Amino acid sequence: MKDPTITNNILNWYDLNKRSLPWRKNVSQTKKQYYTLVSEFMLQQTQVATVIPYFNRFIKNIPTIEKLSKYDDRKLVKLWEGLGYYSRVRNLKKTAQIVVKNFNKKIPRNFIDLKSLPGIGDYTASAISAIAFNEPIIPLDGNIERVLKRYLFLKKQDQIKKENLNEKKKIFGTSIKRSSDYAQALMELGALICKPVSPNCKNCPLVKKCKSFKNKNFDLVKFKKKDKETFYKLNVYKKNNHYLLIKNNKFNFLKNFNIFPMEEVNNPKNFDKDLNFKMSNMSMNIKIEFKNKYNLNKNNFWIDPTKLQNYTLPTFTKKIVKFLESHK
Repeated sequence: MKDPTITNNILNWYDLNKRSLPWRKNVSQTKKQYYTLVSEFMLQQTQVATVIPYFNRFIKNIPTIEKLSKYDDRKLVKLWEGLGYYSRVRNLKKTAQIVVKNFNKKIPRNFIDLKSLPGIGDYTASAISAIAFNEPIIPLDGNIERVLKRYLFLKKQDQIKKENLNEKKKIFGTSIKRSSDYAQALMELGALICKPVSPNCKNCPLVKKCKSFKNKNFDLVKFKKKDKETFYKLNVYKKNNHYLLIKNNKFNFLKNFNIFPMEEVNNPKNFDKDLNFKMSNMSMNIKIEFKNKYNLNKNNFWIDPTKLQNYTLPTFTKKIVKFLESHK
């Protein structure tokens, strides 16, 4: 059941407390839509504080969606370097190309059209619709989920499933005139007040009816999702203190990026791993093996580990180089 006072209380709080973020600048509608698109791609899996300098540099170099659609791939990856999850920037460029070609250089307002674009799922389409187009939609990000779980004291696994949270978020209502602000206000409330640890309840506009505050229990229950356990043999070829890398056309992760030659090992016994990486919902166990013989082709090249900054490499590859260098 909707509580009409919630919307007003949250918007009033937001007007007094919102952060000054570069994608919230008072700009033309076209720029606002582009800024929202870029920021939402960057904010997938990444904190606001981390994104800000990347966003500023990105917009300075690529100020329009048309320029993004034609931007050099190598330079584009370099601008993104350090943010990780590189499929995001590849999808962002693909989206820009489709928007320029099929939508007259304008980001589509229609929800189904938005979802048809590469890298845009339900959440990102909802966020763009609400923030860029003022649609009365509440995008359910981690911050809003946290506010909702605490406000309604949702603790059981069936209560915190996405389907149930999407149903329960109706209690927040909507703001027809200020849908863009309202979506951002709810996100901001989670980020600044209803923090994962030590929520600042005394400054919360929802505190009077918050069930977690009433119960003095702010612990959050997470939906139990198992990481997929994977195993890889990573082959190291070294010559004149240089390492051999290949362009990855084999695995779905880090597609088209430069990595060490790798092979997946299925159901190994007594796997003696040297490294473990968490990538999305995958736990990667890696065993390093040094090799002597290699066959060079156009997708192979050698890198100097002392000049890593000169190469466009994913963080995954850089960490392995640093590990190898520290264990010589």
